[in-house]
Amino acid sequence: MKLTNQHIDFIEKDLQYRGLVYEPLGGEVLDHICILVEERMDSGMRFIEAYDKARKLFGGTENIQKLQSKTIQLTTQSTKIMIKNYLKIASRNLSKHRFYSLINVTGLAVGIAVCMIITLFVVDELSYDKHFKNSDRIYRVIGNHTFNNSVFNSALTPAPLANAMVADFPEVESSFRFRNAESIIFVKGNESFKEEDFAFADSTFTNVFGLELISGNIKTALTHPQSMIINQSLAEKYFPGEAPVGKTLTSSRGTVFQITGVYSDFPDNTHFHYDFLISMASYSRANNDAWLSNNFHTYLLLGERSDPKLLEEKFQGMVEKYIGPQIKEYLGLSLDEAAVTGTKSSFELQPLTSIHLNSDLSVEIEPNGDLAYVYIFSSIAVFILLIACINFMNLSTARSASRAKEVGVRKVLGSYRSHLIKQFLTESILLTFLAIILSLVLVTLSMDLFNDLSGKNLSIPWASDLLIPLMLLGGLMLGVIAGIYPAFYLSSFKPINVLNGVFSTGSQGSFLRSSLVVIQFGITIILIVGTVTIYRQLNFIQNKNLGFDKEQVMVIHDAYLLGNQTVSLKDELKSLAMVKSASLSSFLPTSSARSDAVFFTLENISEESGVGMQVWGIDYDYLETMGMSIMEGRNFSEEFPTDAQAMVINQTAVKAYGFDNPIGKQVGSFFWDPATGDINRDSVIVNTIIGVVEDFHYSSLRKNIGPLCFGLRSSAGYLSVRFNSRDVQDVIQKVEGKWKEVGPNQPFAYSFLDQRFSDMYFAEQKIGKLFFVFASLAIFIACLGLFALSSFTAEQRTKEIGVRKVMGASISSIVMLLSKEFGKLVIIAFVIAVPFSIYAVQTWLSQFAYKTEAGPGIYIVAGLLSFLIAWLTIGYQSVKAARSNPARSLRVE
Repeated sequence: MKLTNQHIDFIEKDLQYRGLVYEPLGGEVLDHICILVEERMDSGMRFIEAYDKARKLFGGTENIQKLQSKTIQLTTQSTKIMIKNYLKIASRNLSKHRFYSLINVTGLAVGIAVCMIITLFVVDELSYDKHFKNSDRIYRVIGNHTFNNSVFNSALTPAPLANAMVADFPEVESSFRFRNAESIIFVKGNESFKEEDFAFADSTFTNVFGLELISGNIKTALTHPQSMIINQSLAEKYFPGEAPVGKTLTSSRGTVFQITGVYSDFPDNTHFHYDFLISMASYSRANNDAWLSNNFHTYLLLGERSDPKLLEEKFQGMVEKYIGPQIKEYLGLSLDEAAVTGTKSSFELQPLTSIHLNSDLSVEIEPNGDLAYVYIFSSIAVFILLIACINFMNLSTARSASRAKEVGVRKVLGSYRSHLIKQFLTESILLTFLAIILSLVLVTLSMDLFNDLSGKNLSIPWASDLLIPLMLLGGLMLGVIAGIYPAFYLSSFKPINVLNGVFSTGSQGSFLRSSLVVIQFGITIILIVGTVTIYRQLNFIQNKNLGFDKEQVMVIHDAYLLGNQTVSLKDELKSLAMVKSASLSSFLPTSSARSDAVFFTLENISEESGVGMQVWGIDYDYLETMGMSIMEGRNFSEEFPTDAQAMVINQTAVKAYGFDNPIGKQVGSFFWDPATGDINRDSVIVNTIIGVVEDFHYSSLRKNIGPLCFGLRSSAGYLSVRFNSRDVQDVIQKVEGKWKEVGPNQPFAYSFLDQRFSDMYFAEQKIGKLFFVFASLAIFIACLGLFALSSFTAEQRTKEIGVRKVMGASISSIVMLLSKEFGKLVIIAFVIAVPFSIYAVQTWLSQFAYKTEAGPGIYIVAGLLSFLIAWLTIGYQSVKAARSNPARSLRVE
């Protein structure tokens, strides 16, 4: 007797109530019991009696659980067999089509490798200073100063600021200062060693940054004068195999420093890398009360519940309390009166972890990175990976005709579409994991090259517990993303059509594939435009009239080491036939050294007439040695003793003063010593303008040329030598020989002015090289995709090509026929890419005050280059199809 639906519902609910049925195996139990009930009802039993006996006969809970356990086991075994079968078929298909598989793996591997390298770069950039114990509570104080409406944003702050922060604001737990120093010479035995990476540091350094010493007492390490802590590298350099704590180092000036601690080298991802720190108590001007002099980098450790924004709102009161009186003393104006004339000061907090990527202030400790480049390279990684995935899709669909019959036969034999989708996704995931393995090899082999180009020291984090899980998850996701479209596309073929030879890819599929190629070459064109723009800007920088001649100038460092002999060395060098001129000065057009002062016209000693200028102390030969041109007046001369109170200004300073005839004009300054902060308002320093020098670029071309003046000063930081010999090595040997005659025990160090100028643009050079590499890789991967599409088109038009050849078509006409469609795609990509390229180029060039013209030529070159590359890629398949035997083509069709 057949059970009704009501009977079956009753049985199912009763079994569920008894806990004997659960998904997904409940159907198995229900079917068995229903069969037993029907057998008993056929023998005349009533339904309830039959069900009760059937349930008991079935064996109750124990037998049902055995059945369920067996079913689970069979299902698991079936799943394993299915997965094994998928992998076996996928391996056979990849092996059968080795050429396409190789292209697929290569394209994906290159894309994944680029993505991995850029990811390592981005992660490193974003990790700066996060390794410090209290990094989330450490802030740097930055100063924003405006004078006469000219804005100066600086990483330096006044000496008394740190203590005032702790005393006035309970939100501040501790404060700390760095005072950068230029260089020091340590003497050990008969050897001298120059050290540059060091600073004076407050004893609270360990409190703020949580620094732990390898050896030494952390509480007293930086408390006493002439005490210092050094890093491990310096410890090994000066005291190999010894315990350095308690030992001493003596400077060339006779100062003895005692080593009180050793710390681990600062990691690369830190915005400062000092080799040693000298106690601030060793710096004589550390405790001056000058609020108008900014020479210290100040850091604060805030309380755990402190709000930095609320704290910043209180800073104006501190400005009024401390800076107001000194402004009154110096300018004779109140803060409000000074603000009306465009002069004011303020402070703000900058999170420690944002310094590297979000700070480009005056007098940074080290050159920082740029968040814009993080975004740029992240976008490049995504774009190149996208190109690789598009390449995979095009290669997969290009083989659609050869796999159509496979799909048809498998569907006829009973395969569901879902099974085919799983099969194709398995192939995609398997190929992706092969690409990941190859990409790891590529990354390992290319990491040194990337580190050289980027200035980094990156490596694959093999020891990380997250590496393998991320690789597995990334491979799975990438395999699905790259294979999802081909899987659905290939599994959609109707068996009746493909088995009857009626196979068409459809206009929708053709449009999508063409769109993917447009995206590929659009991205490629943008990268080409970016690369060309960067190199054009670098070429513009190198060839621009800088206002000085950087060629054939040798710069000898630390000339002051020779003491009173520096002038003698200069004269000795000038006597060499190859030397045109030589000059002693602490200022170069390529260095960051600066000294600022405000000069007023004597006719109007007031805030309005003041001009803030850089003040460079030079000697009589400086302008000649640097190849600078006098536009009006004259240079300094020993024939005029009054030149000691004279100055030469640049053209920008003339414009700032509004002088029609600057020669003979007098300007004065209440000049304060940047080191001591002492101001004497009653004493005006008067200088007479004797000459005007042509504007020259004394800082990066990112900034406008500002007012600058030269004055005669005794300074011996650098000894610059202009020579006229092509034999550079001979010049070096003779100059070094003269140096050793005067200072035989002093280290000789030199550089060339043109190289120092080039080093100012290291970041742009680095970006240009990386852009070139990534653009080349993007072109390579895009060409693989275009190769796939041309292969697909030639395969689909085999019969048409054969008929055309039989009808007399030439090879060139067939090549043109096949190529013009792809040419259209590249043109479309060019039209779409140009607006994005223009925006990107203008945005990047906007950071330069002096820049190249981004005319239409850049975009035309990028378009033509892309078209040429595309045509060469297509040409191979087009010529191959055009030269094929028509009889064979028609027979195949």
